[in-house]
Amino acid sequence: MKVILTGATGMVGEGVLMECLDNPLVTEILVVGRRSIQKTNPKLSELIVPDFLKIKDFSEKLVGYDACFFCAGISSVGMKEEDYVRVTYDTTLAFAKTLLQKNPDLVFNFVSGQSTDSSENGRVMWARVKGKTENHLIRLGFKGEYNFRPGVMLPVEGQNNSKSLYVGIAKIMKFITPKLVLSIGDIGKAMINIVLNGYPKQVLEIKDIRTLAQSSLEK
Repeated sequence: MKVILTGATGMVGEGVLMECLDNPLVTEILVVGRRSIQKTNPKLSELIVPDFLKIKDFSEKLVGYDACFFCAGISSVGMKEEDYVRVTYDTTLAFAKTLLQKNPDLVFNFVSGQSTDSSENGRVMWARVKGKTENHLIRLGFKGEYNFRPGVMLPVEGQNNSKSLYVGIAKIMKFITPKLVLSIGDIGKAMINIVLNGYPKQVLEIKDIRTLAQSSLEK
């Protein structure tokens, strides 16, 4: 399986990358990002793209892949809606459309968020924008397109991109409400498994992600 991965300098993307590096079913990983992740591995290569809205300029380097794990994202805290739309919706759709043109059989996995608003009409700005992004990705016509909605996440052991305060809160929540907490490793396992076997739902909540991750472990 040949995978394109974004967001590897963030917590989710780094954890998913580590899972891909450990999984023998993933043979090649192209990390696309705005800066280098400073990692080396025989399976790993990098493509530096300063502006994802200009991803078409790099389209010839994105040919021949089976899946994209789109883990890039940003917090909406302190952002105006138009700016958040540009980062979350505009760049994701530009990236996805370019990949679809070059890889018609590609499976596209998008990291969204728990409580995303599929109606696009709710009061919470980030949830509306994520919902719009999910809805439009579904309509693009990929062989498979799946939207992952994790809640609280625990990093993979050895991760660098995680904040101690967040991890501490996540550990407390895992003790109190374990069903609401996922390991980022589980997200990676679920993404790999869904490329191989698909899933009956395109919007995956925590329970779906956990089910897929366990299914992967059973192979």
